[in-house]
Formats: sequence, C-alpha cells, structure tokens
Amino acid sequence: MAEFYLAAVCLIFCSGLPALAWGRWAKSGEMLSVVLLLTGSVLGLAASLAGAWQSPASLLTVAWSVPGGNFCIELDGLAAIFLLPALVILGLGGVYGLGYFPQARHGWAAGRLRLFYGMLGASIVLLPVCRNGILFLMAWEVMAICCFLLILTEQEEAARRAAYVYLAATHTCTLALFAMFILLAENSGNFDFPQAGTLDGATFQAGAVFLLALFGFGLKAGGMPLHFWLPSAHAAAPSHVSALMSGVMLKVGIYGLIRITGFYAGQPAWWGGSILAMGVVSAIMGVVFALAQHDIKRLLAYHSVENIGIILIGLGGALLGKTFHSPALVVLGLAGALLHVVNHGLFKSLLFLGAGSVIQATGTREIDRYGGLLRAMPYTAFFFLGGAVAICGLPPLNGFVSEWLIYLGLLHSQTEGAPFPLSLVVLAVPALAMTGALAVACFVKVFGVTFLGTARSQFPVPPREASGSMLLPMAVLFFCCLAIGLAPWTIVPLLQQAVAAWLGSALETIVPVGAFGSTLIGTLAPVYWLSLCAALLLAISAMIFIWQKSFQEAGCEKRPVSWGCGYREGTPRMQYTAVSFAELLVSLFRWGLWSDVSGGRAIGFFPALANLAVHTPDMILDRLIHPVCRGLSRTAFAIRAFVHQGWIGIYLLYSALTLCLLLLWL
Repeated sequence: MAEFYLAAVCLIFCSGLPALAWGRWAKSGEMLSVVLLLTGSVLGLAASLAGAWQSPASLLTVAWSVPGGNFCIELDGLAAIFLLPALVILGLGGVYGLGYFPQARHGWAAGRLRLFYGMLGASIVLLPVCRNGILFLMAWEVMAICCFLLILTEQEEAARRAAYVYLAATHTCTLALFAMFILLAENSGNFDFPQAGTLDGATFQAGAVFLLALFGFGLKAGGMPLHFWLPSAHAAAPSHVSALMSGVMLKVGIYGLIRITGFYAGQPAWWGGSILAMGVVSAIMGVVFALAQHDIKRLLAYHSVENIGIILIGLGGALLGKTFHSPALVVLGLAGALLHVVNHGLFKSLLFLGAGSVIQATGTREIDRYGGLLRAMPYTAFFFLGGAVAICGLPPLNGFVSEWLIYLGLLHSQTEGAPFPLSLVVLAVPALAMTGALAVACFVKVFGVTFLGTARSQFPVPPREASGSMLLPMAVLFFCCLAIGLAPWTIVPLLQQAVAAWLGSALETIVPVGAFGSTLIGTLAPVYWLSLCAALLLAISAMIFIWQKSFQEAGCEKRPVSWGCGYREGTPRMQYTAVSFAELLVSLFRWGLWSDVSGGRAIGFFPALANLAVHTPDMILDRLIHPVCRGLSRTAFAIRAFVHQGWIGIYLLYSALTLCLLLLWL
C-alpha cells in the first residue's frame, strides 16, 4: 500500500504542470490538472485507509545517500485520520478553483496557482507518513515555500506583507524542529522515528524535545499566542487556498505534536497541563477576536485559532490521562481531538468556500457592505449556514460529535480517587462552553449581516449565485458534515486505530483490551438520538416556514408593520452592522482586545451626523512584535550611525579590540 500511496503523492505533485504548460489550450490544461489531482486524491485516500488496517502497518523503506537514515514512510491509523480530510479537501479545492480562479480570467497567475497548489498538497499529504526526520523536514520546507508563493498570488501590498510574516514564522518553527530532531537522534544515532511509547518521558532531554515541539508545531498550528501569522495569511490567500491552509495545513502542526508526544511513556503532568492551558487560551481568545472582526476571512481565520484550541484541550486531557492512568480520559480526549481534526477540516473548508463565493460576487471582504444576499445566492447561503451550525457545535452536524467526546473526557477526570492535578482538568469545561456560546453569537452576526436584511451597498455588478464548479465542493463538504453528525459510529474504527497507534507499547497498560469499542460506542449512542431529533425538528421547521411563506405570497397583501412609522420595510441604515451587533460582547473583553475606536456616538434628541469605526489589531503581531522590531531597527540604525565614522583608524581599532576579546575568551 505504501507504494500506491507514494504514486498518489507524485500524481498530486505534478497535477499543476498541465495548467501551466498548456499555453493557449488553457481550458484543457485546467481540466487535465483537476483530473490528475482528483485521481491522486482518490488513490491516496484508498491507500491510506487500507494501510491503516494492515497489521503490521504498511511500511516502505529505501536506502538513500542523504545522511541520517533511510527514506521511510509508513501508513498507520494516526496518519490516516489526518489524511482523510486532507485528501478530500485537496481534491474539492481543485474543482472549486475552476470557477473561482479560472485561467481564462487570470491567465498565467491561475497556472502558477495550480502548480503550487498541487505541490503544497503533495507535501502536506507526505508529512503524516514520514518516519524519518530528514525526510520530514524536506517535505516541511516544500510546504512552507509553496504556501508562501500561494499567499502572494494576488500580488497586493497586504498579500506581500502577510506572506513575509508567514515566511518568517514558518522558518522560525523550522529552526525549532531542527533542534528537536537532533535531540531525538541522540538516542538512536539516526533520524528515524522511534516506536510509540518506547522513550522515557521523565528525562531532561525529553522535556527539551517537548518544549521545542510545542513551540515549533504550535507555531505552525496557530495556537495562541503563536498565531500571529495566521489571520493575515488566511485573508490574503485565494479562498480555496485558505480552505486548504485552515482545514489541513494547520493540522500538520497538531499531527507533529501528537506524534512526538506518542513516542514517550511516563511523561510528567506539566506536558498535558501546558497543552491544556494553551488550548483554553486559544479557544476563548480566538473566538473573542473573531467577534471583533468585520473582514469575513479574518473572522474565519480567528475561528481557526479557536478550533485549534478545542483540539489542544482534548490532547492536553489525553496526555494528563496517560500520566495518571485514566483510560476514559485518554480514549475520549484523544478521540475527540482527532475527530475534531476531521470535523474542523470539513466545516471550516465549507465556510471558506462559501465566503469565497460571496467575495467573488461582491468584490469585497467587508461584512458591513453585504446584506440581503440570501435572495441572490440561496445555495451559498444554505451551505454557509450548514458550516456555521457545525462550527458552533450544534446538532445534527459533526462539530457537536467531537465536542461531545471532549466534554465527556474532561468530566471523566472527576472519578473517585483522582489526584489533584487531574481534578483541575474539569476547569476546561466552562471554558469550552463559553467558547461555544460566543461562536454562536459570532455566526449569528455573520449570517444575519451577510445574507439577511436588505442590501447595504450597490455593487457595479449585481451579486449572483456561484457557478456549479463552486457549489459542488460545498455540497460534498456539507454532506460529509451531516453524515458524521447523523452516523458518528462510522468513524469509530478509524479513531480506534489512531489511538492505538499513538499509545503504541503503552496500550495494554493504560487502556484495557476491548475498552475502545465500549467507551466510544457507548458515549456516541446519545449523540445519534440527539442529532436525529435535531434533524427532524429542523426539517419540520423548514416545512412550516416554506408553507407559511407560500401562503403569504399567494393571498395576502403586504402591509406596514405596527409602530413602523408607515415604512413598508427598513432602510439599510436601520440595520445592525457587524460592529454594532457584537459591541456588547466585545466590550466585555476590551481588556484583551485593545481595539482602536475612532469617531463618536450620536448624542441628544437631534444629533449631528456621526461615524463610528472600530479596528481590532492582533495583540501579538501588531501590539508586540511590530513595536519591538521597530524599536530594534531604530536602535540598530543609531548604533550604525555611531560606529560607522568613515575613519580607517577607527576601523583598525575595532579589529584590534575584537582580537583582544577573542584571545581573552579563548
């Protein structure tokens, strides 16, 4: 199976070549690129799922001349759970690009995008199967460069700034990974990955490896406060690239963190506590920053930070359960985190594709310029609503299932006789509940301001529904979200394989044989009934709404509402804006947002015209990194002006002093 999977990676890697090289036959080149991409995605999906159930796992090892080990890839359950959403989203994104970024409209830029899109996808789907540190870093660097070039697609000033911030961030985490793999190689003498559960986690070296992994992979995943590159990069990239970055690429960081922690047994409690604390901060502050945004793609980007936080909460709970030998917390926490990896990839990609359709129809990312798009774009509105319900963790869609598992895992930490550090895990439950409530408020704002009410702006070209090639991927993603929500037990066997691969040799000592099925199936049984009841209620509500609307349109004359001052309908200025809708909730977190407010409020019975503008910069990038870098730059220029006098004697004196200092040091 590993050979077939490697062939799929090669197909994906080369899929963009026809679109770039076909010249005047651009349409044929685009279609051939999509066919190659879909073929590679389907072949890779089949090979990864088949390899997950092979015993022993499907392994391919080839000797190569690069120092540090072998070319080694392996398909196991943990890799398969990350490859499942990656390959699905990758293929659907290629289809979406036919309508969103066609070569007939964008020329060579579309060909370059398809080339780098395929290379990015190939590097992403290669990383989870790598079993050698050198091979992992090579694929990691290809992923970093291709993503940088994709962010630069639009060639605007904001895109350049976002791309260079991303490049600096990704190479910083690469340096941390270099150090991490060097420390790992000290045990075996080469860069091949050790087997799960075979290393001692109580040593100083293990703690250093964990901290480097937490920094390096946490920076790639976008956990707060290491998220600073993420909002601008997601906003600047084309929408189907943003879907791949948010739904898939961020999870490579999560995968690396899960894989590295799985190498160790007997790790201290502060490992799980650190990840749990980062998860809580990311979940709450991510959704709070999303509430304060009025750029639709930046808003969705901050929701990626929120959902990465939810995944980290589940992983932190599983690590604490592994430390204190709590089988239920290990199984439910890790299974919930892994299922949320799949779920977030599906519904966040659906939301980014829906946002891309809205942006293409209106030409702007500003939510306050939207309004009433439900009439012009009913299918896009429906799919976007489905993604919003899923990301809020509401039944009957898939986000509810994974959050349910994480909730139950956290609550299982309160078993009788649980040690005090494990009892503190329950403090994450109210944080998770607050995150869900704020997410509901945020997407009520987004959907209401965007699709409901009346139009706030007159666009040069009236908005219209997206093309079929853009609607089809959204429909497939929505169906996947609904299928997992209504039939969650279908993915339980894959979750079992993934948890077993993570525990490795520690499986039998932590989780009793047969506990997987009973734990997961038993906890998912209520989810099925809740999702089914919610689906029936939604269907009944939809039928009543359709019947009532058709009855009103058939026989009733529309009249002004009572106390409506005689207006038949509100004007655009009477509607809530994104800023005003979220103002009350945002004001509760003013201490962490530090928003820039300009303008004033209307005061008195006959106030003059007043404008209010609120901008919320990122607290790490704009409030910390940029000021520090500007200060260092000014200091460096001042030192240079002092040191560079233009006198050759002074330069000789500097050389002599440097030699003296080196001699003293040696």
